[in-house]
Amino acid sequence: MDHIGEQILIIFSVFLLIFSSSAANPTTPLNCTDTTRLCTSFIAFKPTAEQTLAVIQSMFDVLPQDIRIEGNGRNYIFIKKNCSCSSDLNEYLTSTTFTVRENNGSVYDMVMRAYDGLAYFSSNVTREARNGAVVSLKLMCGCSSGLWNYLMSYVMRDGDSIESLASRFGVSMDSIVTVNGIANPDNVTIGALYYIPLNSVPGEPYPLKNDTSPAPVPARSIDNFVVNHKPRVHYWWIIGSLVIGRYICCKSGELKQRNGESSNRQMNIPSVIGTDVFDVEKPVVFTYEEVLSSTDDFSDSNLLGNGTYGSVYYGLLRDQEVVIKRMKATKTKEFIAEMKVLCKVHHTNLVELIGYAASDDELFLIYEYAQKGSLRNHLHDPQNKGHTSLSWIMRVQIALDAAKGLEYIHEHTKPHYVHRDIKSSNILLDASFKAKISDFGLTKLVSRTNDGEASVTRVVGTYGYLAPEYLRDGLATNKSDVYAFGVVLFEIISGKEAMIKSTERRSLASIVVAALRNSPDSMSMSSLNDHIDPNLMDLYPHDCLYKLAMLAKQCVDDDPILRPDMKQVVISLSQILLSSIEWEATLAGNSQVFSGLVQGR
Repeated sequence: MDHIGEQILIIFSVFLLIFSSSAANPTTPLNCTDTTRLCTSFIAFKPTAEQTLAVIQSMFDVLPQDIRIEGNGRNYIFIKKNCSCSSDLNEYLTSTTFTVRENNGSVYDMVMRAYDGLAYFSSNVTREARNGAVVSLKLMCGCSSGLWNYLMSYVMRDGDSIESLASRFGVSMDSIVTVNGIANPDNVTIGALYYIPLNSVPGEPYPLKNDTSPAPVPARSIDNFVVNHKPRVHYWWIIGSLVIGRYICCKSGELKQRNGESSNRQMNIPSVIGTDVFDVEKPVVFTYEEVLSSTDDFSDSNLLGNGTYGSVYYGLLRDQEVVIKRMKATKTKEFIAEMKVLCKVHHTNLVELIGYAASDDELFLIYEYAQKGSLRNHLHDPQNKGHTSLSWIMRVQIALDAAKGLEYIHEHTKPHYVHRDIKSSNILLDASFKAKISDFGLTKLVSRTNDGEASVTRVVGTYGYLAPEYLRDGLATNKSDVYAFGVVLFEIISGKEAMIKSTERRSLASIVVAALRNSPDSMSMSSLNDHIDPNLMDLYPHDCLYKLAMLAKQCVDDDPILRPDMKQVVISLSQILLSSIEWEATLAGNSQVFSGLVQGR
């Protein structure tokens, strides 16, 4: 071979080496042994001009508040993700989904290009990519051993060095070397993933649309994300209207109306309850005679249903439509538990407690009235119950509403609560189909333990919705509520009951999860088709239904550590809803598809 030929061969070999190291990630995830470990981690990502905010949110399953920008003339963003120790691989990984947007090459190549070395496949997925397919995958992340607060996944680029990264992120070179087990700090691999130890949250908050301050990065990157993200519909379809009850719980014990005027009616709390059960607010007290009159002496025509702890009636109380739960006085414990929660906790997606009443042998809780009844009645044989079937958009919106209510009691109340009886019959729908979680009689405070927040208790709830660890150990945690919510999502998809009655009773969750094992993406859903509600009449975006099914599957994982928290569920459902609305907008003129909007959504 001549000299020129040798040079060409050398140049080609170097080029091939550089290309292969940047196109495929030679790094393996961090090993771990504690499969109960869950932490906050960060991922450093340099988006392309085509990767808008909407695309990035979808790629990483996050909301804008989980995205931070680096600034200083760099186009990097830092994405906050929960990281956990995978029980089957014993590696630190975080889950996400990727939507294929073109028919060009294999899924593996497309994912590796999109995530630029951050994604991890346990095997090379060589199947061809198909536009619209949704792929579940893992991203590499890390949990600190305690020497630092966070670890950030970072793909080494040309020009990077351990010294430059240490200066850039304000950490010592030794700490980067230690975390990554680097033998020679002067020898790093371009295209490989390294972990940067951090003591503080990196970057600056993502600039909001109404923020008038200049964006701290070039317009080509971050500003481009904002400008290009223009949903074709108004956000009020998603948020819905805020429905406020006419009467509210108030500290004085008086009945207050919307205009703030006090009723001249003030009553003492019945002795069966006591005066020390309300830490914050005292509910409105009604007389037994008022309750009796409002329900036509508890006539059968006013009976709405029978629950675990009593009967539920419709009533017209002081010119307001209400629901009255009638309980025996022996159920004082459940009665007080529900009042203590609902007099502290107020959210548009939680049913509002208006007041209560008591007689010698009965207790009554008075709630706002949900005109459309329970989600269960709209999913399971709705026509025979006098209801029309719910459209796809309505189902996703209802799921998002309920998720927001559950997230609120898990994350935003002091103290935190676990509901313990999440099911479709306890998700009520108001006149505009806004969902509200109800029935807080089994709600428990959760206390902090070494394994997170938990409450050890006797097993209560409804079979089909009970998490395996709750059945086994009586350990009620936020993640046991997440499991139950996952079952509700399967009900929304399938229209079937949580327990399937056939020759043998099987849970809906086990049946659909088995079907999903044979559905690698949204284009290969034949095994899932038998479990999709025929009332949807194929009027749904297949990629969004697949994403919802995969979210439900994550929620009912046998390992509670691997289940998402409700914040993550809210994020995923928000993205599924936005995508569904955009899909629906392309089908204008189809009255069946737009049934959700016609009925107030």
